[in-house]
Amino acid sequence: MMIDIVFPPGLILIVAGLLLPFVRDPYRTPLILVAPIIALLLVWLLPEGPVLTLQYLGYELVPLKVDALSRLFGTVFAIMAFAGGMFALKQARTLELASAFVYAGAALSVVFAGDLITVFIFWEVMAIASTLLIWSNGGGALAAGQRYAVIHLLGGVILMAGIAGEIATTNSIAFQAMEADTWPRWLILAGFLINAGAPPLAAWLPDAYPESSWSGMVFLSAFTTKTAVFVLLRGFPGAEILIYIGLYMVFYGIVYAILENDMRRILAYSIVNQVGFMVTGIGIGTEMALNGAAAHAFAHILYKALLLMSAGSVLYQTGKRKCTDLGGLFRTMPRTALCGIIGALSISAFPLTSGFISKSMISQGAADENMMIVWMLLAAASAGVFLHAGIKFPWFVFFQKDSGMRPSEPPRSMLLAMYILSIFCIGLGIFPGLLYALLPYPVDYVPYTGSHVVFQLQLLLFSGLAFFLLLNLLTRTLTITLDFDWFYRAFGRKLALEFDNFSIKAWSTLIASGYRAVEKFIATIYRHYGPNGILARTWPTGNMAFWTTALLAAYLLIYFL
Repeated sequence: MMIDIVFPPGLILIVAGLLLPFVRDPYRTPLILVAPIIALLLVWLLPEGPVLTLQYLGYELVPLKVDALSRLFGTVFAIMAFAGGMFALKQARTLELASAFVYAGAALSVVFAGDLITVFIFWEVMAIASTLLIWSNGGGALAAGQRYAVIHLLGGVILMAGIAGEIATTNSIAFQAMEADTWPRWLILAGFLINAGAPPLAAWLPDAYPESSWSGMVFLSAFTTKTAVFVLLRGFPGAEILIYIGLYMVFYGIVYAILENDMRRILAYSIVNQVGFMVTGIGIGTEMALNGAAAHAFAHILYKALLLMSAGSVLYQTGKRKCTDLGGLFRTMPRTALCGIIGALSISAFPLTSGFISKSMISQGAADENMMIVWMLLAAASAGVFLHAGIKFPWFVFFQKDSGMRPSEPPRSMLLAMYILSIFCIGLGIFPGLLYALLPYPVDYVPYTGSHVVFQLQLLLFSGLAFFLLLNLLTRTLTITLDFDWFYRAFGRKLALEFDNFSIKAWSTLIASGYRAVEKFIATIYRHYGPNGILARTWPTGNMAFWTTALLAAYLLIYFL
């Protein structure tokens, strides 16, 4: 019998995150571990349907709405908050842990949101908290976090514009399945896709995530992109354009992961690749494909976190990230290596792992709809996943050459977190019914058929053979891969300098206009908004102030005329 309790589970994690800066041992560890357990209990004690409603400006907000899909994502988010918190118990930076729990709580709140306004509010809380999580590592994370924030605030603005347009068009704030048939809905879809790591703005993920700490990236891998998968499942199931976007993400992630030398950037590109499978399933839109996307999101959160815990343990013990600096660590870190291998087999959809019983449902959804090309591309991509994440990551980090380093195993709490996720990866693979029972639609699918097992083993063995035959070509060197972020990190900087020069000339021309009244007026503005003005202490700020003033004047002129 289910007890009806009306309390948002995400709020538990948010409150815990806000309390963490004020709590010291021996109470810090229980707070980190108990809060996610309470949140998980609430996820399962909440009754079905709109549980909590509020009135706001004549609209009915539904900050707490429960169905099978929200309960599925709520469950795995709470599990991930617990495992991530356990892994991060040795993390000394309170800001990181506090940000991580607020971030997880905001993601959990989006999952249970029944209206677009609540979605947007916690969407932005996620962006702020995850930025602080990245910044907490200091050093290169500060610049990476700034670029991350810019992209996500841009996505938030696009999402807000879409929601405002949707409300104006339909006079409804309900968050439900929509057709991408109006400009507001296209904007909402675009805002969701930016967080999913869709092209062309996917580079924010491998740019920012690897700059976080050894524990921070574990949290980052779980929430932003998977929350985006959830809202796409909820809002745009069957949108055909998602098939093509998803397939692009699948192969984009594979290509860049193969080229990478940094072990955590390999896994970051792999996130884009795996989310691409989910987005493709959402685009197919059948019950089988949607179940597959939801199941794969659940499995991916767990095995990707396991992989990143393995990589984070190596970083924690050695301080090294690049494959060219690592190798032979299995000698002194055998448990970490074993957990990493379990994660690698899971992401490769090896039989008896969670990836095998989830990813295959997406391919089956394509086959059921006679989408032969899509099915073949997904099959080829599965081989590519084994190539870059299933073999490349563990081989270059734990085996291959001997780097000469002899680090010990990480602390017990970190190992325990990896053991828990390893049990999930194998347990769900052996007993798929445990996961299938949570899915939003009835499941009529048997993963362990002779033909499916043989086909997958052949695919993986062929991919493994290709890896070792091409090992000399796949061995990485100290190189840097260029991604789309080059346009705003290098080219964009040069463009900004040219814009600065243009602004200087514009100021000079206006001041030297020759008309005394105009000259006096411009000089007054220049004193306040120029590069050394009262309201603009730096020239970039001066540019923004100048063009904001100019655009405002133009807008007012057009409006009154």
